[in-house]
Amino acid sequence: MTNFLELFQAVGIGLVLLLPLANPLTAIAVMLSLSANMTKEQRNHQAFLASIFVFIIMTVAFYAGQLVMNTFGISIPGLRIAGGLIVAFIGFGMLFPSNDNSDENNSPSLDDPNVSKKRQESPSIAFVPLAMPSTAGPGTIAMIISSTASLQGDVGFAPWILKVAPVITFVITSLIVWIGLRGATSIMRWLGNSGIDAIGRVMGFLLICMGVQFVINGIVEIVAQLPHLITEYQ
Repeated sequence: MTNFLELFQAVGIGLVLLLPLANPLTAIAVMLSLSANMTKEQRNHQAFLASIFVFIIMTVAFYAGQLVMNTFGISIPGLRIAGGLIVAFIGFGMLFPSNDNSDENNSPSLDDPNVSKKRQESPSIAFVPLAMPSTAGPGTIAMIISSTASLQGDVGFAPWILKVAPVITFVITSLIVWIGLRGATSIMRWLGNSGIDAIGRVMGFLLICMGVQFVINGIVEIVAQLPHLITEYQ
């Protein structure tokens, strides 16, 4: 019984650390702005795929993230800067949508065969940007990798708990993302095209701000490491 209480405690700690960084609300807002030309079935499919991708990304980051980064010579600051550039690029696309997207959102007839064709050809948004970087972004991945390193020492939990708790935490996080994204369809019906367009532009601006902040944080980390690097190479 004590072991299960410890497992529950470990999962709770993981969710407290992970959910503020993963922030499923961000993925929901992105879903609202990028899936206006999709059918309900397509949105539900994208929500399911995004939740699966979130689980895979987090699991790979926990068990093999440090190995992958060391293999390719990627640093945490580099990960933050790259993720920030991706987030900012997506934000620009949402803040200044193309004319094609605007025409689709303002289409008066949902039964128009041209609209149906465009919906069938809607690009997948499950991996980018819903799963990454909206949910499992550079901040989330960096936290998971750093947590992996800290778990190597004595943290007060049984070894089997340290192996099981992260997987349960990632599953719960993915379920929360899936439930939130599934609810986006109801929100879209309530907001209408004008509301979705407004949210998309506001979210685009916020994503640009987030991306710039990611880049700034990465640069600050590089500057903070400069004295150590200079000493190391002298």
